Amino acid sequence: NATVPRISLILRKAYGGAYIVMDSRSIGADLSFAWPTNEIAVMGAEGAANVVFRREIAASDTPETTRAQLVKEYTAELMHPYYAAERGLVDDVIDPADTRRVLIDAVAMLSAKHALLPARKHGNPPL
Repeated sequence: NATVPRISLILRKAYGGAYIVMDSRSIGADLSFAWPTNEIAVMGAEGAANVVFRREIAASDTPETTRAQLVKEYTAELMHPYYAAERGLVDDVIDPADTRRVLIDAVAMLSAKHALLPARKHGNPPL
């Protein structure tokens, strides 16, 4: 119910429910930025590869080698901020050196944000 500008910056890892509830775009953040070194995913690459590729790993003659290769491929293809930007999870991937300027510009852009105030700001009404 926040009526102030909401900006998120993902610096490192943002996994699963923790990412969602820390003011992600999906729950109403106005802007979301990411550094190029971050990871946004349901879970880490190791755990995800074990779930997604379990049959291939089990069928392999060398399961540890296969697992390591699949984790490497999964990381390269899906665990980078540009994939998150393509999916609309973040608005932009920014250079860490530009963070201050980008955040100042974002606050300036959102300074005129006007949200309709709820009838009652606080409380936990039944749905």
